[in-house]
Amino acid sequence: MSTSAHSPAKSVTPTAAAVREGGQVTDQLVQANSTYAEDFRDPGMDARPVLQVAIVACMDARLDLHAALGLELGDCHTIRNAGGVVTDDVIRSLTISQRALGTRSIVLIHHTGCGLESITEEFRQDLEREVGQRPVWAVEAYTDADQDVRQSMQRVRTSPFLLHTDDVRGFVFDVTTGLLREIQPAS
Repeated sequence: MSTSAHSPAKSVTPTAAAVREGGQVTDQLVQANSTYAEDFRDPGMDARPVLQVAIVACMDARLDLHAALGLELGDCHTIRNAGGVVTDDVIRSLTISQRALGTRSIVLIHHTGCGLESITEEFRQDLEREVGQRPVWAVEAYTDADQDVRQSMQRVRTSPFLLHTDDVRGFVFDVTTGLLREIQPAS
């Protein structure tokens, strides 16, 4: 998986080929887990991240957060969603991360070429026409990743549920270079 601190059991290419040939990717994942579990040893960790940091990032498969940030298993909490935007559910996860599990720092990561830059809130209307019910959630589409990172930082900093909002930093990850570019908060 893209955020795993471990190398995949198999190359991604055979899995993709098997999917195209009608194979079941879930069966392959379960088999890879079986292989992984053969050598697995309980690391003796609890759920508290060693670095006391929570990272909110896009779910994009091109982002290998552990590799890109030099993280190991147990270092951080990772919260991912479409766009890496700070939604009510992200605030819920961050609140639990801080209040129950001791995190103090928050890192927000958007990226270049995000799919949310190519869709609009009309996506919800299209879904409503298709299934007969409008989703209660917002798409959170955006056209400017820098501005959306600023908005996400502001949502974190102003949440009454979070204990620690003094160390909140935002970045845009460049999917072609692998580099982070820090975004300064709105003044």
